[in-house]
Amino acid sequence: MFRTKPGKRRGPAVALLAAASLMLGLSGCGVDPITPGDARGEAAGSDDKPGAGGAVDCAKVKCIALTFDAGPGKDTPHLLDVLKEKQVPATFFLLGKKHVDRYPEVVKRIADEGHEVANHTWTHRVLTDLDADEVRDELSRTQGAIEKITGRRPTLMRPPQGRTDGTVSDVSRELGLAQILWSATAKDYSTTDSALIRQRILDRAEGDGIILLHDIYDGTVPAVPGIIDELKKRGFTFVTVPQLLAPGKAEPGEVYRP
Repeated sequence: MFRTKPGKRRGPAVALLAAASLMLGLSGCGVDPITPGDARGEAAGSDDKPGAGGAVDCAKVKCIALTFDAGPGKDTPHLLDVLKEKQVPATFFLLGKKHVDRYPEVVKRIADEGHEVANHTWTHRVLTDLDADEVRDELSRTQGAIEKITGRRPTLMRPPQGRTDGTVSDVSRELGLAQILWSATAKDYSTTDSALIRQRILDRAEGDGIILLHDIYDGTVPAVPGIIDELKKRGFTFVTVPQLLAPGKAEPGEVYRP
């Protein structure tokens, strides 16, 4: 998710309406979310090894995926320093306009340091409000920009506000993109209080979870070290989204949500 006015809070009615819209988008258009456990189960008995390089088996280890939306931004290099120091991989859902095109060296660093580089559209338009050609443009422009920098086209995308439907799924399938939602968010677009951001995530953290944060807001990156340290104490292993699903693979067009 992404908000242009970080200080503006949504009222309870608006939040409930957004949640209801998300559920309708998933259940009313033939889009059935797949859990990480289901993805692993579907691959049971295959010759594929769990985890990247066989390093992590999330069927046996309490895994959690740390993900960041709508960057890169000015604080992303510091975030990468933190992740490197703590040896934590993450998944970055990058925004094209004024982000990928503004910070190409940061995009390259994200990829070079072993994080998963993913797509969060070009201008953050709500995809369910668009026709197929407009959805295709939002996703394909970011695909091309990331590939130009990293040499690799993303295989994952996150729809803005988590809103998807049959058209979005069809275009995602065409472009080779699986859709990744989340299980825990701090709503960090609404506060600069790093302690509050940290606590919101810790309250919602669970095995096979996917954490949603934004590395473009002032309170978020300072909250990350405390989130990592506490979750490690609780026995969590941090993984990328592909590692969370392994030995299953994120299939284009499908929606994945814990």
